[in-house]
Amino acid sequence: MENERKIVIVRIVLSALLFALTKILKLEGNAELIVCLVAYLIAGYDVLMSAIKTLFTNFSLDETILMSIATIGAFIIGENSEAIFVMIFYQLGELFQDYSYDKSKDRITKLVDLKIDMANVIRGDKIESLDPKLIDVGEVVIVGPHEKVPIDGEIIEGSTTLNTSMLTGESIPRYVTVGDNVASGLINNDKLIKVKATKRYEDSTASKIMNLIENAADKKSQSENFIRSFAKVYTPIVCLIALLTFIIPTLYEFINSHAFLHLSDYGYRALTVLVISCPCAILISVPLAFFASLGSASQMGVLVKGSNFIEALTKIKTFAFDKTGTMTKGVFEVVGIHHCKMDEMELVKYVAHIEYFSNHPIAKSILKYYGKEIDVNSVKDVTEIAGRGLSGIAYGKHMLVGNDKLMNDNGIEMLPCNKDIGTLVHVAIDNVYEGHILINDIIKENAIEAIKELKELMIEKNIMLTGDREDVAKDVAAKIGIDEYRAGLLPQDKLSIVEELIKNTKLAFIGDGINDAPCITRADVGIAMGNMGSDSAIDLADMVIMDDDILKVPKALKLSKKTLTIVYENIIMSIGVKVLVLILSIFGITHMWLAVFSDVGVMVLAVLNSVRLLNAHKNL
Repeated sequence: MENERKIVIVRIVLSALLFALTKILKLEGNAELIVCLVAYLIAGYDVLMSAIKTLFTNFSLDETILMSIATIGAFIIGENSEAIFVMIFYQLGELFQDYSYDKSKDRITKLVDLKIDMANVIRGDKIESLDPKLIDVGEVVIVGPHEKVPIDGEIIEGSTTLNTSMLTGESIPRYVTVGDNVASGLINNDKLIKVKATKRYEDSTASKIMNLIENAADKKSQSENFIRSFAKVYTPIVCLIALLTFIIPTLYEFINSHAFLHLSDYGYRALTVLVISCPCAILISVPLAFFASLGSASQMGVLVKGSNFIEALTKIKTFAFDKTGTMTKGVFEVVGIHHCKMDEMELVKYVAHIEYFSNHPIAKSILKYYGKEIDVNSVKDVTEIAGRGLSGIAYGKHMLVGNDKLMNDNGIEMLPCNKDIGTLVHVAIDNVYEGHILINDIIKENAIEAIKELKELMIEKNIMLTGDREDVAKDVAAKIGIDEYRAGLLPQDKLSIVEELIKNTKLAFIGDGINDAPCITRADVGIAMGNMGSDSAIDLADMVIMDDDILKVPKALKLSKKTLTIVYENIIMSIGVKVLVLILSIFGITHMWLAVFSDVGVMVLAVLNSVRLLNAHKNL
């Protein structure tokens, strides 16, 4: 691409020099015509070839055809210099556009340069350098200092700090040690670690993100689709205007004087109309604005799966949030054991053995509190009951571990917690109530600020949907400042509420778990927490927040609004200038070279305006 750009620059310089030569040597007649034709062909042969190809293959009108007709017409009426200037200015504009687009693409590509060519895998007594795609789940890889983690996995040896900026946009290194999960694409800053693969490469974080970036450009916004449709209608209309610009005054003159006195003048006006009509500025700047916006979002750790979702986010009036893992950290702590008749740690032992088979954060908090090894041989028949809890047998005792609904379903009378607000895990052994474990979640530091900023952005409603108890939901909603909440919801209840909301408003849903996936899919814009979130939620989401920072939600909204503002600025500026110069051209007030110069100038301004979005994330 760089070599092609250099060739175009050489052609522009040669064409300009040849034209200058005609003036220096004061060439006239055929000599001037031949030199001007050579200069013209050097500058614009590729435009002419593209016009011929388009005309005979697609049977459509584009800017190359308009430019070719206008410049060839200029030669016919003796305006040789105009033809050369038009082609040179056009090539300069195209050169600048290509350069800006490539620079934008390079910045985004470098930002998400997650491609990993080799991984050091331990196989037997040897270390083999392999393509990460050949690594199986369970195999161990060695990641040295300054190397990228090649696969998603768990650290089994060593500790280090990781550079997470490529995935999350955060500059602060993250400390990891044995037992921590790491994502592919992160860079090892310090010490050698060994990582056991928990996913194949094609299912890894790096692979998924690369696919998202590559496919995002295919999902066009309504504005982009409109502009392309507009150009298809606009170009033929302008060609008709150019034709009428020539025909109407010519016929009027003939009717009045019975002669064609100013054919070349009217032809020149018509050709100038063709030149100014090229919709390059809009066709280039609008997609570039969305492309730059996708890159800017990536830089702050928000992956957007298409420019259509950037535009859709600006229309959202209601934000619905999951609670656990979204508004709260999903990091639970056991803070009390109440109404327990047996030894408290004995009760925790039974519960921990049942919860061992669950991936829920509450289960992990109980296992952490228990702190001992689990005898899996003493546990059997563990069943997860959606939206309620678990049942199973531990040490020969039938266990029911879960929420109020689980107890009610089994006719077990439970006791309330009068000491604190939190999540209650009720426990029944052999259908006898044995007390409850009180667990508290931690509200995310940025949750309050996120809701505050959304309100400042004129969002009509913020609502929290949770399966947690009424008192817990009420407490969290009050602390965060959220407008409305619904508690005690099963996954299907959440979906029903989302279905009801989208009948009357544009809705974004933000969640992180498997049970959030249906709501994320159904919402107008689905946003997933990518760090702790489930694979299904991330796969189905329209946007992914890589570091789980809830403050990125209002930032993404600000970026979307800024993007649409720049898009509308470009459209208004481009059309406004074109209409003005078009009117001047029809009345013969402007020249062809000035028309193309203004056209190229508008395109340059529009492109520069769009490129501003590459750094927009820094000011959100």
